[in-house]
Amino acid sequence: MTGFGKVVRTTAFKLSAIYFVVFSVFAIAFVGWITRETDHFLTQQVRDTIEAEIGVLADEGLRSGMTGIVAAIEQRSRIPGASLYVVTDSQGRVVAGNVTEVPAALLKLSGLDPVTIPYKRLEGEKTHHIAMVQVLPLPNNFRMLVGRDISEIERIREVIGKAMISAVVLLIFLALVSWFFVSRRVLKRIDSVTATSRQIMAGDLSGRLEVTPAGDEFDRLAENLNAMLDRIVHLLHGLKDVSDNIAHDLKTPLTRLRTRVEATLAGPAEVETYRTALEATIEESDQLIRTFNALLMIARVEAGSPDGALGPLDMAQIAADVVEFYEPVAEEAGVALTISAEGPLPLHGSRELISQALTNLLDNAIKYVASGDPAEPNPTIAVEARQVDNEIVVSVADNGPGIPESERHHVLQRFVRLEKSRSQPGSGLGLSLVDAVVKLHHGTVAMSDAGPGLVVTLRFPAET
Repeated sequence: MTGFGKVVRTTAFKLSAIYFVVFSVFAIAFVGWITRETDHFLTQQVRDTIEAEIGVLADEGLRSGMTGIVAAIEQRSRIPGASLYVVTDSQGRVVAGNVTEVPAALLKLSGLDPVTIPYKRLEGEKTHHIAMVQVLPLPNNFRMLVGRDISEIERIREVIGKAMISAVVLLIFLALVSWFFVSRRVLKRIDSVTATSRQIMAGDLSGRLEVTPAGDEFDRLAENLNAMLDRIVHLLHGLKDVSDNIAHDLKTPLTRLRTRVEATLAGPAEVETYRTALEATIEESDQLIRTFNALLMIARVEAGSPDGALGPLDMAQIAADVVEFYEPVAEEAGVALTISAEGPLPLHGSRELISQALTNLLDNAIKYVASGDPAEPNPTIAVEARQVDNEIVVSVADNGPGIPESERHHVLQRFVRLEKSRSQPGSGLGLSLVDAVVKLHHGTVAMSDAGPGLVVTLRFPAET
């Protein structure tokens, strides 16, 4: 395709062409309407003037006859800017008037409608003027011509015609100029988008669309696409991290399974030995299944497709139910579990997922506070749910070992386990699920020092 063909196919060229056609039609129609109305107005003025002149001469003829008409014409012809008058005899000779030459055939016509003719004011004048005249019969085959010079009207018509042509030429020029600048700007932005998309398709996900300070529709589109690319990159990095973590963290239990089975087969063939090995294998397999289930749930939540429908909830009731469920577990572990929740606390979301998030927080808190600092003789966990402005705030605070501030931003990632928690059962996915659930509900997760211990605070937008 040639360069001109590419230009013609651009949206900028099509928009400029449509603008040019629409504006040209409107401008021509508007100027044409003004021209027609102006011409009609001026022509009607001339007709009215001729009719008034004929009326005056007719009255003079009724009073004084032909002599009075001739005398009136001679008198009125001498007035500056006078109308045109001619009186001819039966032979066509000019008897009176201020016009030296008129078409002979015109004098043979008579009627009620004025006509347009060329004429000469002075004898020997080379320039012809244009006039609107009306010929009337008089007694004895005399003829009387009364008219007005309309050369000024013709000049106005010429000026308007030239103005229309100039306007059309100017429109074409402005359309071309606007198309040039608009197309350059639009094509430049589109070329930038094309270059960035090719860069991304080539595997470089760091490319981003240009955003200018103008804040126009291209910038809004670029911002949305850049946000989408950021989200894709985040998901891809998360997928890579999950793959790496699965390969690293699941290798150890699978290796233990294989080693246990090999050791059992290499040992004495005793039923009790086999039973013990199989029970350990089943327990290890169940832990692997729980890990994969947690990964699948996190993936579904992050994809925005959780199990179950979202609906109106009462966070106070959910917190009370979860705490009631964990009270026996906390009592058995020697942990004092308290709750402060005054409802209702309206929230829109998934009861199952929010309950799972609170369950994970309480499970972690009980697990670590029960095995925490021996110097802390009274391990406690306090759950609080309240509404602050337009947010539902849920906090789980304990007086356990806590998490160092430098490590808090890592523990929300998948399979991340601190060194001091390696001896505890778990897969490192509990807080990752909490973070995914809170983000699904457009909330935030924050961790702070309880002095001693840790406070995990969840914030959700309240349902209005």
